[in-house]
Amino acid sequence: MKPERIHQITEVFGISRDIPLNYVERDTVDNTFVHNLKRGKHIVIFGSSKQGKTSLRKKQLKEKEYILIQCSNRNDIREINSNILKRAGYEITVANKTSVSGKAKVVATFKALFGMFDAGAEIEGTKASEKTTAPIELDIEDVNDVIEALKIINFNKYIILEDFHYLKTEVQRDFAVMLKAYHEISKLIFVIVGVWLEENRLIVYNGDLTGRVVTVNADKWSDEELRQVISEGSALLNIKFNDDFINKLIINAFESIYIVQEACYQACIKEKVEETQEHFIEIGNQGDIESIIKSIVNQQSGRYNSFITHFADGFQTTELEMYKWLLYPILKCETSELENGIRFSKIRETIAIKHPKEMELNPGNITQALKNCSGLQVKKNITPIVLDYDQTNLRLNVVDRGFIIWLRYQDKKELLELAGLPDIID
Repeated sequence: MKPERIHQITEVFGISRDIPLNYVERDTVDNTFVHNLKRGKHIVIFGSSKQGKTSLRKKQLKEKEYILIQCSNRNDIREINSNILKRAGYEITVANKTSVSGKAKVVATFKALFGMFDAGAEIEGTKASEKTTAPIELDIEDVNDVIEALKIINFNKYIILEDFHYLKTEVQRDFAVMLKAYHEISKLIFVIVGVWLEENRLIVYNGDLTGRVVTVNADKWSDEELRQVISEGSALLNIKFNDDFINKLIINAFESIYIVQEACYQACIKEKVEETQEHFIEIGNQGDIESIIKSIVNQQSGRYNSFITHFADGFQTTELEMYKWLLYPILKCETSELENGIRFSKIRETIAIKHPKEMELNPGNITQALKNCSGLQVKKNITPIVLDYDQTNLRLNVVDRGFIIWLRYQDKKELLELAGLPDIID
């Protein structure tokens, strides 16, 4: 049967800026997110990189319903609050006065344009007009001032903080404190998106957020959900993947939606399927899937090798070289174990056995390094981050599933040498 509509492969499989046409709603993710949007609580979407966090909020929220703040390691509280006000419609200029902290206050002026273009312009018979509020002088670091400015303009959109994990740890902690005020004295709702696997990350930073924040774990993809993604994508292209191909892909993808999507894309390209087929065909050879997955993760070899060397160097040279040694249990561990994270007790035991300064090593040294491992990666511009420490469950997690798969195809001895650990091979 001839298809009713032609779809390009880039609209279906692979990584795209837009929501893929084969987007599958997950009951424990999409429904949880939508339900909690109505509860008046802040929402944290978390999970590994490339697991569908951004697609989730794009799918379930219309652009007109939110403003988006893209976080970076250069942002502090002043810049975050300033970005919020700018995207809400304010123009920000520096004032002559200073705040209690000694930093310059700002003047915020809101301009709402009714119609189109500049005030007084006439477009197809419609006269545009501009409404300007009186300038407000405020302390950009004071959450009360920011809330008041947003109340004045009746701002009622969701505020999304994307890539929250890129903020320095102290900035994340400070903002977690501010979130309580946003909940208590306003109706503003924040949607925070971050790469980590710790469900209560913000509550660890500020215990007062208990009951004021709900979390959505976007990391998990069941085998059934992954099969549905493949099935719906196949239907859009009028093709079918071989059952053995699908089974082997699901087994070797380690629940990575990115690997599944990209592997299907590569298999289609190999069979010269670039758009919806006029006649139904079956593609995919299970013998190809291993080489396809290996090819996908090997594209990241430069980034992963760079991660190992930069992470091993730590913030600075120290006697214990803790960051280099944190890589030891990661590189020695079986890939199947890495999927669930490595417990602190095992990290401590594994390092203690081989560390040349075992007598000087104590749990505090390891804990401090683990707590700062995300911050180190942010400082070294490792994007997306590969490791993150779950302080609640005391686990070091690999939050880039591609890295886990990549390790399967590497010579572990070479990686240990790359990390500066050449003499500890068992």
